[in-house]
Amino acid sequence: MAELDPFGAHASGPALGNGVAGEEDPAAAFLAQQESEIAGIENDEAFAILDGGAHGPQPHGEPPGDPDANSRKQEAEWKEKAIKELDEWYARQDEQLQKTKANNRAAEEAFVNDIEESSPGTEWERVARLCDFNPKSSKQAKDVSRMRSVLISLKQAPLVH
Repeated sequence: MAELDPFGAHASGPALGNGVAGEEDPAAAFLAQQESEIAGIENDEAFAILDGGAHGPQPHGEPPGDPDANSRKQEAEWKEKAIKELDEWYARQDEQLQKTKANNRAAEEAFVNDIEESSPGTEWERVARLCDFNPKSSKQAKDVSRMRSVLISLKQAPLVH
């Protein structure tokens, strides 16, 4: 006669600790499935190529051979291209810097000439050049229309001392 365990299951089948005979533990099944997938991945050709083997077709249509030589050749080409692009970038930056310097020198010269120019009666014109008289471009919260109108009237008819 078959032996019975305390929960009434037959001891002849694979009995688990939960008292259910014939069922497999879901966690153990999951672990076994993951291990088999990992074993399949490790046997893949891509890992063989990375490990130094030349099994199967080479990536990017390269002929079979020394993958290190191909990678060194490609790396040298990339370095050469990078150096060339960097030199071009420096040339553009130097050209832009020279243009900026020339523009700044011209603007400074014009500004210095305007400051040194002090003929009587042009004071309000110089003040008016420094002010923004466009009411729509002003982002101020205060109303400056009266000040704007005073400056415009002083520019047109300066005060006489």
